[in-house]
Amino acid sequence: MVRRCHTLVRAGVPKLCPLDPRALHSSCKLSNARAKTKTCPKDKVWATLGWRYLFLFLSFLIRFAGMGNLLKVLTREIENYPHFFLDFENAQPTDCERDVWNQVNAVLQDSESILSGLQAYKGAGQEIREAIQNPNDMILQERAWNSVCPLVIRLKKLYGFSLRLERALQSLLESLTCPPYTPTQHLEKEQALAKQFAEILHFTLRFDELKMRIPAIQNDFSYYRRTISRNRINNMNLDIEREVNNEMANRMSLFYAEATPMLKTLSTATTNFVTENKTLPLENTTDVLSTMASVCKVMLETPDYTCRFNSEDTLLFCMRVMVGVIILYDHVHPNGAFNKSSKIDMKGCIKVLKEQPADNVEGLLNALKFTTKHLHDESTPKNIRSMLQ
Repeated sequence: MVRRCHTLVRAGVPKLCPLDPRALHSSCKLSNARAKTKTCPKDKVWATLGWRYLFLFLSFLIRFAGMGNLLKVLTREIENYPHFFLDFENAQPTDCERDVWNQVNAVLQDSESILSGLQAYKGAGQEIREAIQNPNDMILQERAWNSVCPLVIRLKKLYGFSLRLERALQSLLESLTCPPYTPTQHLEKEQALAKQFAEILHFTLRFDELKMRIPAIQNDFSYYRRTISRNRINNMNLDIEREVNNEMANRMSLFYAEATPMLKTLSTATTNFVTENKTLPLENTTDVLSTMASVCKVMLETPDYTCRFNSEDTLLFCMRVMVGVIILYDHVHPNGAFNKSSKIDMKGCIKVLKEQPADNVEGLLNALKFTTKHLHDESTPKNIRSMLQ
């Protein structure tokens, strides 16, 4: 007992009875103090440097990213792609959009009848086969010719609509790319025009899907051109040539020879728009496409957005538009949509499609596989290619 008390006195602790709680408390404080004095000097140096570097890092972020972005960086919430709700169902034109909207609407209001006419196309395959198999039977020749001529007039109407659609697209691009607004600002502020742009893309994919299922179109038109050429040799003039002259027939032939003729029309129209507007940077045009793709992707993967759709058809519409702008971007941009430098999140877009029912997206995934231009380039990441296999 006495020895323990003397030890505490030498350590600088007041002399207390060993059983006194104050003595025990003082002993504990002394042990803690001794433990602290044993801290390695190197630890102190590294602790000081750590705090200093952290301070410099935060100062850098505040200076160059701003406090709002700093918080997002620290919480990993920075979005690399534009996102906002694009009202495909209810967007109405403002006064500033009205003139262009009226021009484009005059074209789009005929789109459903064009699709209905294409869907109802049956072809004259049987009549043509009978005429070819019996070249000397004039009755069969006349029957085949009378069957093909009305179809050629219908095909001319479809081709004429593609020319109208081309002009409408160029009007929209002019409005959605002009300074001083960015493409994102244009699409967010001018939602009625953005909706029309989406409707053109939606129509384009539907038209090309139908056309690919109707091989009779090219067969009928080939027979028509052969017959016209033969009649010219025989110095016979046919009334239909007033409707479809040789120049028109050549242009129609090139149009229907394409696997996706409407997409080719939009691609050419967009490229021509860029070429004709040399003072406008290419990025202004391609950024409209990439922004539209990003907005559609975010809307599809965000329940707070999809729950605002009044119809399930709008979901499919949004998917078609996303695929349409990806394909168009891939045809127009020199590096395409699949390159690492692309402004379109291709991995995210494909993932969004694959999360939908297979029946709804099979045709869209096939469109990405077979109608894009750069998918099989060496610069396309292997994981993107494997996702579309």
